[in-house]
Amino acid sequence: MNTLNTKTKDTKKIFLLSAAFVMIAAVLSFGSTAFADNGESVASAKTSSSVIVKGSENTPRISVKGFFTNIGKNTGIYKMIHTETAEEKAQTEAEKALVAAAEDVDPFAGVTVQGWKKLLMLAIGFLIVYLGAAKGFEPLLLIPIGFGTILVNIPGAGMGDAPHGMLHILYSAGVGNEFFPMLIFMGIGAMTDFGPLIANPKMALLGGAAQLGIFATLFGVALLNFIPGIDYTMLQACAIAIIGGADGPTSIYVSGKLAPEMMAVIAVAAYSYMALVPMIQPPLMRLLTTKKERLIRMKQLREVSRAERVLFPLVLLVVTLLFLPPAAPLIGMLAFGNFVKEIGCVERLSKTIQNELMNIVSILLSLGVGSQMTPEKILNGNSLGIIVLGLVAFCVATMGGVLMAKFMNLFLKEKINPLIGSAGVSAVPMAARVSNKLGQEYDPQNFLLMHAMGPNVSGVIGTAIAAGVFIATYGH
Repeated sequence: MNTLNTKTKDTKKIFLLSAAFVMIAAVLSFGSTAFADNGESVASAKTSSSVIVKGSENTPRISVKGFFTNIGKNTGIYKMIHTETAEEKAQTEAEKALVAAAEDVDPFAGVTVQGWKKLLMLAIGFLIVYLGAAKGFEPLLLIPIGFGTILVNIPGAGMGDAPHGMLHILYSAGVGNEFFPMLIFMGIGAMTDFGPLIANPKMALLGGAAQLGIFATLFGVALLNFIPGIDYTMLQACAIAIIGGADGPTSIYVSGKLAPEMMAVIAVAAYSYMALVPMIQPPLMRLLTTKKERLIRMKQLREVSRAERVLFPLVLLVVTLLFLPPAAPLIGMLAFGNFVKEIGCVERLSKTIQNELMNIVSILLSLGVGSQMTPEKILNGNSLGIIVLGLVAFCVATMGGVLMAKFMNLFLKEKINPLIGSAGVSAVPMAARVSNKLGQEYDPQNFLLMHAMGPNVSGVIGTAIAAGVFIATYGH
């Protein structure tokens, strides 16, 4: 009890000390303006030119009352209560021109957002951070996404404002185009072992079955178009459908090609469901399998030779460039990363791609995705429809893989544990880890991880192929 009281007192001290620092910083920030006895700024005393700070002749006069008024109007509380439009915030003609130009490019630019919506998005941001930090749901993704959400929704901070906001620059530089997704695919290739897929090629069927989520989403988009206020085009439907593969980089890539106006919410939905794999998949896996099926032990995989490992990414790339060039950017970077890993003579490059580069790009990409979690982009009919469709598509993909494994067991002498079918989605290696963890809940000695990696990596390839088909069909 004494320890609890001590911690409470320490917390209060820290809070009061932080508040004091903020107030001191606010006063010092205006300390350069000297106040005359009559309450007017000395800078306005034109008769005493020797007193005026050089270069401040045109600085607006600020009285003591004006000083505290400005401080009050710049608090987050005031800005949440009193909503300003983008046009009202723009002071100069140049800034107004930037607002008008942004509205032509971004359909959400210039939309007025009420303070309570900002507050709601801040709460969502803190919830995302909590899920990542306290609950352990893919903290490498959720923590930076959560902080990006918080930072972009702080009233008056301007971190997501065009053209100079830090998060806006970050999104424009790498998320809003194919730069970061390509680097992520290169990192996935360098971190992926294709050995389980090479050793047991039948697992590719599970990865293919999981792509049912993508095509089911197309029908879902068509159905949502019957709801008043929701209206998707075919190009937007294709971009939304890729969420069903649970592949964030591919979702960003396809939406950039087909529906750039919806890239923000598609990226948020794809990465959110990728991170929430440990929550979404297990209930579906339990629902579709029996205890007997969950206890199936699979035969140990054969040893894959080095030559097979080295040749696999090259063969994959050649097949792609011959039959589906639109998928070559994604699969090409995947093949490059994996080839660098398997060839062995460029170990420094492989380690850099797997560690430093992958970590840096993941941080930047996740912050950029979080920066799109703003009320005008998330709290509307079309965006909420995408989030719902993404969840349904992900569930269908999980179910498709599990049911395919059960179907294959009707014909196979050596049975497949259906739990690994859920790993057919592209969330590498999260989905494979979930299959392994659930299997060990029923049999601690049943190690399914390497078996699950087969459908998991085939799911990555399958989603990239589906993306290539959509781009080849509808892209320009």
